[in-house]
Amino acid sequence: MQNREFQTEVSQLLHLIIHSLYSHPEIFLRELISNSSDALDKLRHLTLTEDGFKGLAFEPRIDLTLDEEAQTLTIADTGIGMNEEDLVSHLGTIARSGTKSFLNHLSGDAKKDSNLIGQFGVGFYSAFMVADRVEVISRKAGEEQACRWESDGKTGYTVDAAEREQAGTTVIVHLNEEGKQYANNWRLQEIVKKYSNHIAFPIFLTYDKSEWNAEEEKQEKTRVTEQVNAASALWRRPKSELTDEDYKEMYKGISGDFEDPLFWFHTKAEGSLEYTTLFFIPSKAPLDLYQSDYQGGVKLYVKRVFILDDSRELLPQYLRFVKGIIDSEDLPLNVSREILQQNRVLQSIRTASVKKILSELKTQAVNQPEKYAQFIAEFNRPLKEGLYGDFANRETLLELIRVKSSLVDGVTSLAEAKARMREGQKALYYITGGKEQLLRNSPLLEVYRKKGIEVLILDDDIDEIVFGTIAAYGETALKSVNNAGAAEELKDESDAPKSEGLEPLLARIRGILGDRVKDVRASVRLADSPSCIVRDEDAPSLQMQQMMRAMGQANVPEVKPTLEINPDHAIVKKLEARAEDELMVDAAWLLLDQALLLEGIPLENPGEFVQRLNRVLGQTV
Repeated sequence: MQNREFQTEVSQLLHLIIHSLYSHPEIFLRELISNSSDALDKLRHLTLTEDGFKGLAFEPRIDLTLDEEAQTLTIADTGIGMNEEDLVSHLGTIARSGTKSFLNHLSGDAKKDSNLIGQFGVGFYSAFMVADRVEVISRKAGEEQACRWESDGKTGYTVDAAEREQAGTTVIVHLNEEGKQYANNWRLQEIVKKYSNHIAFPIFLTYDKSEWNAEEEKQEKTRVTEQVNAASALWRRPKSELTDEDYKEMYKGISGDFEDPLFWFHTKAEGSLEYTTLFFIPSKAPLDLYQSDYQGGVKLYVKRVFILDDSRELLPQYLRFVKGIIDSEDLPLNVSREILQQNRVLQSIRTASVKKILSELKTQAVNQPEKYAQFIAEFNRPLKEGLYGDFANRETLLELIRVKSSLVDGVTSLAEAKARMREGQKALYYITGGKEQLLRNSPLLEVYRKKGIEVLILDDDIDEIVFGTIAAYGETALKSVNNAGAAEELKDESDAPKSEGLEPLLARIRGILGDRVKDVRASVRLADSPSCIVRDEDAPSLQMQQMMRAMGQANVPEVKPTLEINPDHAIVKKLEARAEDELMVDAAWLLLDQALLLEGIPLENPGEFVQRLNRVLGQTV
């Protein structure tokens, strides 16, 4: 027997689960059954596709055995099993860095925190909510030796040799005081039907059944074994036979989520390709949605045989929040992950599935606007990711996303913004480059505000990257107000004389600022502010340059801004009358520095800025 210590993160996790997450202790059974189902899926796949396993007798089942006297619950399966290395790897360490973030997302709210257990793939450890000791006896398919793993969830664990007649895993839960409520066959059946009724394998419960003996007028107990789940692939049944509760039950079973899904889309395709899809949209975004190792929730089946659950192959990355099933009649059972990447059948299913999901979301946006607003609050950003890479569905995605606006509260669609365009307006305008409040207060919006023209406020950190690649929404141009040429169409006839009269001052400021700016020119976009900065049409903003450097891109080209001066501002009018003295030099730099600050750009030398400001104040107070 070998005594081992848990990895540090496992010890922390167990402590939190045992002492904090008692809101839904019943989920321990859901998680252990789910693990057994996965193990059966994997072995069934091997017996159908791998020569070394095709002769293996495979009788898939999950057995729950209740011993009320010993206060134990046993969950056994005939799945792929584990050897010693697997037991240590799966039960003694946390392999996924995303799982470590589970510890960082705990809120102290037991109900919310226990919901995270399934989302972060740490389900086995939930057994310690109801057990003071857990034994795992497992034998890996194709191997003779079985192993036993045992732990109290506190002092580490032991691993030693054991015996098991066939491949599979047996988990023996020694119930503690909290867990004694589950030493009841009615309670166990209720939990199985609630969470695992549509697991595709039969679940049997062995327990002592009490029956009244009329002849002897007493209760007698008989040991019985009964199947306690439907064991049907719900997605294969006609929609007409299914209720909303059926769909919600299945979603919770496959997702580990306690909340009902927002939407679900169930499709059976017939014709040249036959396949069934059942997709769920969660009501809340998973907390690890933006982790690099996030594992999506779509599984691929072929004729009800599980193949893989890597949704990167099944749906584009921006739809990674979608949960569900794809079940094909036309893929070979022995299809490999590498072949899948080139498989035309799967590519066709994937293409059609994406269009179906997006089409259904458009329908929900119209038919259930309140629910769709809830969806946008959680998943607007992933949809924007799709705008950058999914060119085939870009127009649909532009219909689906929502953005903030200078004219309306909350968020708006591009279609609604287009409908509000003023007569003669040639484009939809937007601003990027910082947080919402910073953008709303930007001097770049002043002329648009003055003329009553709406500007879309794009404050997501990916907006500049995404919208920089999109020239139009339908037939309507999309223009960034950050660009130098965006305000040209807003010029009045009176702007030309002002620009010409300001040229001497502009030339002086150009001489002072030198190569710090690309140009200094009169502005047609400013109403209240004395200055602002803009960039060329295809140049990245200063914020984007900073972001690229922060990401380690050493060769980011320095793009110099253009400084625009407001001809009508009182400060500018006074500067026109000044000679090139020290105050004029300070004022020129302050016009640039304040424009940078209003764009959220940190100054290269704050000390110089303060000195200039103090000199100017010293001559005016």
